[in-house]
Amino acid sequence: MSAALKPSPQGLGAPAVPAEAAPSAALPQLALHQASVRFGRKLALQQVDLAVRGGERVALVGANGSGKSTLLRALHGLVPLSEGRREVAPGLRLAMVFQRPFMLRLSARANVELALFLAGVPRAERRDRAEAALKRVGLADEARRNGRVLSGGQQQRLALARAWALRPQLLLLDEPTASLDPTAKREVEELIEEFAAAGITVVMSSHNLGQVKRLARRVVYLEQGRMLCDVTTDHFFQGPLPREAELFLKGELPWH
Repeated sequence: MSAALKPSPQGLGAPAVPAEAAPSAALPQLALHQASVRFGRKLALQQVDLAVRGGERVALVGANGSGKSTLLRALHGLVPLSEGRREVAPGLRLAMVFQRPFMLRLSARANVELALFLAGVPRAERRDRAEAALKRVGLADEARRNGRVLSGGQQQRLALARAWALRPQLLLLDEPTASLDPTAKREVEELIEEFAAAGITVVMSSHNLGQVKRLARRVVYLEQGRMLCDVTTDHFFQGPLPREAELFLKGELPWH
């Protein structure tokens, strides 16, 4: 399984850089092998090999349309693979938070309770778990408010509460702070950091390279659906990279 962390050459004229983030002895919680996803004529993911081990903090980076969101959905199992295979550790609990979380016209607490209901949590446990989750993300005082009228930052925290209430071992985050103001971004980042520190594996996509530096320990760079490098965060910002990743990094750093 360790080979999944060392993708074969897939670059657009450059080989993938091998991963250095996790010990090969650890069995992955989740892995894709030669995974491709096609939407009609568009090949959104091309022969991606990726393994995620317990406790890792992985950031997926790349330009718009590079395949980050598709990769997250493929990891979750929300989109079928056209080729390749997906392996999941037995009993793995995973949850996903989307860039624009959907809130029902229900109270914040009911939004969390519904997620627990859909996950098969017994009714007797739902309220206590929902209230604990809202308290965990600083929304205990908003429990009775309609989820749709909360601010953008509050809605993202509510989405994290919904996910956390499911007690995931692995959390997938799609641009978790996109379109949030600086204060809300900081609040959400603090929650992600706390979840990771508690042992939850985190795989997130982000355009914010400062955020990647702060939260990730491993970076996967994607371009045109191909995984061009998979390295430690320090290597990504300091070490040699494929040409496409270097150009991306130079173009993005001024926006940090």
